[in-house]
Amino acid sequence: MHTAFLVFAIIALAIQGLILFLAFFGPDLRYRIAKPPPIPLDSEYFLSLLCVLTDAPVHRSNRVDVLTNGNCFYEAELNGIRSAKRTIHLEAYIFHRGEIGQRFVEAMTERAVAGVKVRIVIDFIGSFSTRKHYFKPLIKAGGSVKWYHSFRPDLLPQINHRTHRELLIVDGTTAFIGGAGISDQWYKGAKNHPRWRDTVAQVHGPAVSSLQATFAQNWLRVAGEILAAEEDFDFRPADGGSTALVVNSTPEAGSTRARILFQALIACAKKRIYITTPYFLPDKSARQALAQAVRERNVEVKIITPGVKSDHPATRGSSRHLYGSLLKDGVDVYEYQPAMIHAKTMMVDDVWAVVGSTNFDQRSFQINDEVNMAVLDAAVVERVICSPKTLPKQDTI
Repeated sequence: MHTAFLVFAIIALAIQGLILFLAFFGPDLRYRIAKPPPIPLDSEYFLSLLCVLTDAPVHRSNRVDVLTNGNCFYEAELNGIRSAKRTIHLEAYIFHRGEIGQRFVEAMTERAVAGVKVRIVIDFIGSFSTRKHYFKPLIKAGGSVKWYHSFRPDLLPQINHRTHRELLIVDGTTAFIGGAGISDQWYKGAKNHPRWRDTVAQVHGPAVSSLQATFAQNWLRVAGEILAAEEDFDFRPADGGSTALVVNSTPEAGSTRARILFQALIACAKKRIYITTPYFLPDKSARQALAQAVRERNVEVKIITPGVKSDHPATRGSSRHLYGSLLKDGVDVYEYQPAMIHAKTMMVDDVWAVVGSTNFDQRSFQINDEVNMAVLDAAVVERVICSPKTLPKQDTI
């Protein structure tokens, strides 16, 4: 029995190694906008173009609030959970045991006891250290917790396909989207490890229905249930002026909508592109698009990446090898020094802001399930933007 298990484990590791090799060293799919339209990015034509390219409906009259760092967005999320009357839906790549994790479990358990339907999808690898017994009080109260792509034999061929989404939807009317999971690293600092810097958007309005549909996509995958009850969706407008597209992506189609979204905005930018990303490993097509934006259209391009407090030094080292050619082409690259920066945002021409779970690397663009919200609203851009001009000189590479 032990020998058979060992052989099975070796075969599984070999398959996983082959999948990883093909994922990271296989040929890149080229992304190129053949003829970018010479129109303003806040025009109705460009909005419609982005809508059809990413297969994402246009949602108007949304209210989008930008929440910075865990002390802000966790409290807003917990307040949303405590106010839930019908449903709480959470999808997370990272849900770790700890002080903030316990607060979330307790808040959701209290609502489940009150009759609120609580459904959770957690990535098996991203939350590997958190086992199902951690949610025992919630499950006992009627909540449902499902793992995304666990080590079941029938899922081994897809073991490298993870959900990297970080979503919370309450009553179908309020949603939170960003790059932060649920873990103390975002909640409080520790010795020599300051609290991570991150950004989450709180959304009210019809865009929440698309975020709910994104959750429903993977809930169907793990639970075999299609969410279609009246309590699950709310299409009413909010008292806001933000127009939004929710772009969910999955690698199953061979190319991802997230990659199309980023490439289209970069290729069509006329004034400036600001990117904040924790893992900056752009493929050749993205590097060419950024360089062309500077050289051919005189676009201001600034990128913020992690400094010495990066949680993945090897990734940072690989990222730095790509800086040279971009710097020569006029792209400004800055390293964030105070803490690990985990925000995943892009701001284009002062009118578009993108907030979501996608890293600027091949894994997010080609392997993971991701979700991003592209917001057409100058006020939201102003709130999201973190201009490298405000950074100290030593932060410049």
